[in-house]
Amino acid sequence: MSPQGRREQVQLACQRGLSQRRACGLIGVARSTLSYELRLPAKDAPVIEAMKSLSAQYPRYGYRRIRIFLRRQGLQLSWSRAHRLWRQAGLLVPRKRSRKRIANGRPRAHTPFKVNMV
Repeated sequence: MSPQGRREQVQLACQRGLSQRRACGLIGVARSTLSYELRLPAKDAPVIEAMKSLSAQYPRYGYRRIRIFLRRQGLQLSWSRAHRLWRQAGLLVPRKRSRKRIANGRPRAHTPFKVNMV
């Protein structure tokens, strides 16, 4: 279970009447982790917003190409961080639409009229 999940479990136990010290002891969490605030969401927020705007502008580009655009804007990030933020933002490249096939009812352009012509 993630640390965030354990923190939520401790909060749930405290809401049900357990003391914070007792809940942390039962779940196996240090009490100092309850006051810890994540720094990563504040750090990633501007990058995610830039990714969303670029992917709206270029819908056929994936995270690799968007990362190049971000680097040109001055946001340096590794491919792994770019991929993690891309998935976290829920961005996807839309699937290519299939081409329309010619209906079977239409005759061929050159209908074979003798053996071994096709």
